Amino acid sequence: MSLTPDEVKAVAHLARLALDDADVPRYATELSSILQLVDELEKAPTDNVSPMAHPLDLSQRLREDQVTETDQRELFQEIAPSTGDGHYLVPPVIE
Repeated sequence: MSLTPDEVKAVAHLARLALDDADVPRYATELSSILQLVDELEKAPTDNVSPMAHPLDLSQRLREDQVTETDQRELFQEIAPSTGDGHYLVPPVIE
């Protein structure tokens, strides 16, 4: 797929990017080559490939879920302007 300079300007406008007119042909060439690569990738046979989150079959090392910090809520809430029932109270911002 080849992009025209007008299409590049339209995309730049939609993305709210300022382009110099002298740079438009270079961007058209570079974006066209990117789209050509995407077209080539779409031709790859992926019908029998299952989606995966990571290319390697790894598992996450987990630790026991244990509390490692002391509860300092009262200390932190002493300096808050307003608290109630252990929560910070804030003024409404949307009416």
